[in-house]
Amino acid sequence: MHNMRQMEVDKVVCSSRLSRVAVCGGTHGNELSGVYLVRELLKKEKKGTEEGEEEGEKLVSVKIVLSNPWATQQCRRYVNTDLNRCFTHATLNGPMTDMAPYELIRSRELNAMLGPKGSPQAMDLVCDLHNTTANMGLCLIAYSDSDWICLHIFRHLQRQMPDIPMRYIHFDIAKEESYSLDSVGKHGFAMEIGPQPHGVVRSNIYTAMKFGVQHMLDWVRSFNSGTIFDGGFVEVFTMVKHIDYPRDSESHNIAAAIHPQLQDRDFCLLHPEDPMFQMFSGETVRYKGKEPLYPFFINECAYYEKSIALSLARKRHIAIPAIRVMTDEEQQHADQQELASEEEEEEEEEE
Repeated sequence: MHNMRQMEVDKVVCSSRLSRVAVCGGTHGNELSGVYLVRELLKKEKKGTEEGEEEGEKLVSVKIVLSNPWATQQCRRYVNTDLNRCFTHATLNGPMTDMAPYELIRSRELNAMLGPKGSPQAMDLVCDLHNTTANMGLCLIAYSDSDWICLHIFRHLQRQMPDIPMRYIHFDIAKEESYSLDSVGKHGFAMEIGPQPHGVVRSNIYTAMKFGVQHMLDWVRSFNSGTIFDGGFVEVFTMVKHIDYPRDSESHNIAAAIHPQLQDRDFCLLHPEDPMFQMFSGETVRYKGKEPLYPFFINECAYYEKSIALSLARKRHIAIPAIRVMTDEEQQHADQQELASEEEEEEEEEE
């Protein structure tokens, strides 16, 4: 077993160049670290354009996007509906009416700009910036536990920012069903940083996000220029389930708050019978699960409307292989193979 895992780590995987990267903020208009960071980056970009191209821009083209300008203007999470739930294949490709909510229209604009999702034209990497009211430090949230690009970026951030608690969260959802903006890219993740109240910007949280984005782009440039990154092991938290607040059977209003012993203890192991909620009437509600799990998004402000008091995850160690960028020859060969398999699929469909 050990030798097997060691082989996985020693193997060098070749991956396509990350020529086009998008950094998005304000997908939720009241998560202000991303809003102000994107505004700052757009200002720098404008200044840079006036002063001429920098060396680093030859290695990667970076698109800076304010995802939900209306919600940002109103400092609200969204105007009509949660934009970050509008990117499933069904939603992006379903019928559209004149009465469509703003975020549905905006999700198609963003898909046209950064995608189309699942197509060869899509951005190579999409990094979407978020804040949480939960005490989660810096998290990368992705739909894959085998996207070596995302896992290597995570490991790079861990090394560059050792003072900031950092976790990789894996939502085990198929690409078709993946619903968030970052799923539009060939690779993608949300960078989620907290605690920060919505509608508030805290300098330390903003700064962590700024450095996170900087280090991520540095890694991409380094990868594109041919650096080989060693394999190793990464801790991954895979989401198991969401837990709702206890509710009043008649009114369906919540009947409890997160227990003081659980509040702010994101990623601290929750054991069966540990206190989970304190009923407004006074009693303690305990965790009734069969296995200890890791809680996160504890008491997230924006999840009250989604009936989520906290989420629970299982922790695993994942072996990641060494990685390097494909040479032009390798890339041409890969493209030809892809084209051939697409033609085969089309022929099969015609039959």
